[in-house]
Amino acid sequence: MKKSDKESVREHTKETKKLSTDPYVGVRDFYPEDMAVQQYIFDTWSKTAESFGFARYDASTLEPSELYKSKGSENEELVNEQTYTFTDRGDREVTLRPEMTPSVARMVAGKRRELTFPLRWYSIPNLFRYERKQRGRVREHWQLNCDIFGTYAEAADIEIILLASSILKAFGAQDADFEIKINSRKLWNSLCSSWALIESQKKELSGLVDRKNKLEKKEFEEKAEKIFAGKETLQKFLSVMSLAPGEELPRTLTQNTEYEELMVVQSRLEALGVTNVSYDPTIMRGFDYYTGTIFELFDTDPANRRSLLGGGRYDNLTELFGGDPIPAVGFGMGDVTMRDFLETHKLLPKELQRIDLAIIPQNILFANDAEKIAQTFRAHGCSVYVSLSDKKIGDHIKAAESRHTAHILVFGEHESLSETYTLKRLSDGKETAGSLKELVSEIKS
Repeated sequence: MKKSDKESVREHTKETKKLSTDPYVGVRDFYPEDMAVQQYIFDTWSKTAESFGFARYDASTLEPSELYKSKGSENEELVNEQTYTFTDRGDREVTLRPEMTPSVARMVAGKRRELTFPLRWYSIPNLFRYERKQRGRVREHWQLNCDIFGTYAEAADIEIILLASSILKAFGAQDADFEIKINSRKLWNSLCSSWALIESQKKELSGLVDRKNKLEKKEFEEKAEKIFAGKETLQKFLSVMSLAPGEELPRTLTQNTEYEELMVVQSRLEALGVTNVSYDPTIMRGFDYYTGTIFELFDTDPANRRSLLGGGRYDNLTELFGGDPIPAVGFGMGDVTMRDFLETHKLLPKELQRIDLAIIPQNILFANDAEKIAQTFRAHGCSVYVSLSDKKIGDHIKAAESRHTAHILVFGEHESLSETYTLKRLSDGKETAGSLKELVSEIKS
């Protein structure tokens, strides 16, 4: 290459803008240590859900946009401001799913004549919402969804809340680490009727209650006053909102049995050992499709005082796809809030990437023979890697320790000729000499 050509290449390189190494705003890269935590969360979710007899399903991340613009979608903010929506090459408007419930309702409605109810289904989809990044919220996350379809029985509400509680306990959480707050959309509708609210007022008030904990008391009361026409009904509403979690609702506020039904759910959960559950009138959930019991689980640690998961009963969503409604109850919990909870309570295991054995060739020329030995260990279920660099033995050992490797085996000419090997346990330095068969037994013991 001529000198002028070299100079031209250098000048072009200088002018070319370098690509950023940062991920897209609001999403995450998963390096191996992060992926290990993610996999631990997913495995625990799956194992616990399957212990309740739930079967796993999934669907595409792409859905027709009309699925979220329909009557049963959340609210205008989600549809108009938070979805990733675009027109594909076939001139169809599609959306990266922001939630899983409409998708599973579509799937169940589509196969309703072939399915055996009640169904217990779960999934761990990745979801996308264009919202402001903050603690516990990103623009792409994974979420455990568990749903029971095909029964109106309150036993399903009880089981789904029991499952949610059991999942946190499967990570090592105690009752004192979280609290379960329950409410009922049927109860809320009954209260709104007793306050003589029309549908538009009820919808506006539901949104206000859903934001109550984000507003100052004075601002909340001022907004409520604008919704209520009369001071008397306003005061009745505010008296309900002032109830502490677990405090009983005055019977004079409703003439129906919705509150008693909710208390049955609570008492039966307590009989199953779920004692950290209480009625909270401010639990509303933001989705329009809820019809009965609704609930949220909250972290009790002041350092992470936030909702961990939420859900409830939605009996009419499948009507959007035609046919009779299929009753359902379920919940969703995100991986971001799950990890925050585990870190806050120091519940993450220290060694999530543990490796059984590192084989260290004394010379890179022995790498192929070392791989043959590694294959023997792998055939017996051991996780093994062969070190492939020319570093000093001490550097190899440091690298093995940084990867949470349990044992090392140094391989050289002596080992090749004698077929006798020395296994060293890094936790205490114990050495064991023997044949490969004997050392496999040592690792597996």
